[in-house]
Amino acid sequence: MSIHDDIVDLFCRLVAIDSESGSESQFLEYVSACFRDRLGADCEVGPDGNLIARLEPKGCRILKPILLGAHADTVKPGTGIHPVIKEGVIESDGTTILGADNKAAIAEIILAIEATPCRPPLEVVVTRGEEIGLLGAKALDASRLRSTLGFVFDTSDLCSIVIGGPSYVALDIEILGRSAHAGLRPSEGISAISVAASAISDLTLGQLDAQTTANIGTIRGGTSRNVVPDYVEVNAECRSFDHTRCLAISDHIESAFHAAADAAGARVNVARRVDHEASVLATNSPAVLLARSALQKVGLKPDVKTLLGGTDAIILQKKGIDAVVMGYGGREAHSTREHIVIADMVKACRIIQALLESASEQDNLSS
Repeated sequence: MSIHDDIVDLFCRLVAIDSESGSESQFLEYVSACFRDRLGADCEVGPDGNLIARLEPKGCRILKPILLGAHADTVKPGTGIHPVIKEGVIESDGTTILGADNKAAIAEIILAIEATPCRPPLEVVVTRGEEIGLLGAKALDASRLRSTLGFVFDTSDLCSIVIGGPSYVALDIEILGRSAHAGLRPSEGISAISVAASAISDLTLGQLDAQTTANIGTIRGGTSRNVVPDYVEVNAECRSFDHTRCLAISDHIESAFHAAADAAGARVNVARRVDHEASVLATNSPAVLLARSALQKVGLKPDVKTLLGGTDAIILQKKGIDAVVMGYGGREAHSTREHIVIADMVKACRIIQALLESASEQDNLSS
């Protein structure tokens, strides 16, 4: 079977196994079996819920492993996926996502390892709960790993090398007003919706500067059109490559809601969560140089950049592993229009092969 046919077959089998966030167990068992049966890997799903597949070196004397990463979970709607192949493109039947994010990466990693004649020892980490807050990466016990360089395949563009990401603060805001009949006794009520509107009108949202964004994502509240609403829940976020600024923006959002509530006689409860702290690798770090070398070997021009989004690589960096994010080739992730070009999956395999071959030639991985 050619690599083209093999990757299509494996990918379609992977996406047919449901693994929405929180329900990855069966999928991880199947992936473990793939690594054991096809590659002879030593696999374990640890107490942290993540799969680690360990492989011995092949065709070289390198002793120090490198990490390859992907995630097991998908967003919703991700149950009952039926992949459809049309003119060299794989898509869903339109009722679900496809799951190329991130199952294409898993298929590509397996096929690349299988096809590469020379490689260092490998630690392949497949995390759970990435889509709902990088939960698997956060829970990952780094003492189980020996790698100090990591390559996570979780961005669309095959030329990308993502070297870092932002701090991220999530705010869950409850506004407690007082209900009343909107026609008979409106003056007796305190509208939680009006409080939310007042607070939001005092905020600057969107792109605050080149490094910082803020957003109000959802507002839920009210029970009926003829009742002054006594409860509203608001979900907000802010992101920045400057951690101090990110915290300051979250303070400002919280203060705006407290001020609006105080002015109206309402109450506010704010739950604030720092999901991850900004981290950016140097452009000349060994992981970046290896990724550059791999892309250049297959004729691509590396695009080294940062993204205002959270990735497993940010968490790995904080755990002492210099990790970058590279491309797997999927398009329109998180939508029922998600699809992937088969030729891009084959090219991603070639990139991973080139990465492994380049790593097998590195003197600094020999001990």
